[in-house]
Amino acid sequence: VQLQASGGGRVEAGGSLRLSCVASVNIASRDRGDMGWYRRAAGKEREMVARISRFGVARYADSVKGRFTISRDDLKNSAYLEMNGPKPEDTAVYYCMSENRFGMDDWGKGTLVTVSS
Repeated sequence: VQLQASGGGRVEAGGSLRLSCVASVNIASRDRGDMGWYRRAAGKEREMVARISRFGVARYADSVKGRFTISRDDLKNSAYLEMNGPKPEDTAVYYCMSENRFGMDDWGKGTLVTVSS
């Protein structure tokens, strides 16, 4: 499984940015589960940002609730993360993931998001 994330870059605090992730598999298959985004800031552990189930149920980290929105387009085998009102503390490498039929997460290479104040 390959997951290609894109859309990272530098954004000013309070602006907006959209991350995209394209999977090399049919994410609507019964063999697949959640799509999601995690991040790792410098010197910190990786943390969940948002996940969305095959049925469109989304969950978010408390730190991004109300600011970030996750979505998926199964026809395009894609997931997205709309980042509205990012803060400098959102600066991190963002990783896309796709849950496989074993309940494990497949990972893509990250995309760096830098939020300037």
